[in-house]
Amino acid sequence: MELIAGSITDREVIVPDLPGFGLTGPLNSGSSLSAFVDYLTALRTEVGRQRGVKPILVGHSFGSILVSHLAASYKDDVDELVLINPITSPALEGPARFLTAVTRAYYALGARLPEQAGRSLLSSPAIVRAMSVAMATTRDPGLRRYIHDQHARHFSSFADRRSLSEAFATSVAHTVTEVADHLFMPTLVIAGDRDAIAPIEPTRAFVAELSDVDFVELGGVGHLVHYERSVEAASAIMDFCHRRIDG
Repeated sequence: MELIAGSITDREVIVPDLPGFGLTGPLNSGSSLSAFVDYLTALRTEVGRQRGVKPILVGHSFGSILVSHLAASYKDDVDELVLINPITSPALEGPARFLTAVTRAYYALGARLPEQAGRSLLSSPAIVRAMSVAMATTRDPGLRRYIHDQHARHFSSFADRRSLSEAFATSVAHTVTEVADHLFMPTLVIAGDRDAIAPIEPTRAFVAELSDVDFVELGGVGHLVHYERSVEAASAIMDFCHRRIDG
């Protein structure tokens, strides 16, 4: 999300690591949906205490599941919501179901192997590159190199195999549509029409269910809007905030 954050010029942006990834250790309570939501709720409350105003929730991909469920659980406390490439269909039922099944087997094997072998498999540069190539849609060679470099640097940055496996299981077990009828707050949805992970048709259907929504559908881009169309995404977020919040 660094490119989007860097392109939002009218307000502070905070991009936390998901527990168990980056520099943040795993939660003692595990990597279930409720554990992540509880963590994000506490983090949002603390940021609000320090800054004097609670931050706007923005989530991409798996993050869209987490922030939408948080918003649905605390709808009286969440005034607006931004979802980028939201997961709107079950991972094992959409066009990427074969890839999801293979990925599930990959994580399961990585968790079962001895420590060194399992970690080597789960952080394999070749597998990370294959995943990156599969998701990128841009033809810009410089941007493709940047995307692959970012995935190589960060995709294998996980605390331990157990939390990684649990987080993946959580990510494929839930969608934003589970809580669509509880999302009454103004919501911005940004999606790409070539997204193989979160296909555009279920996303359009999800948007149609929301009572107060702005929808930005970007042509010619897939699941990596935050890399490939970051300036447009940031512009949409700033415009949404200006119209819906700043007045």
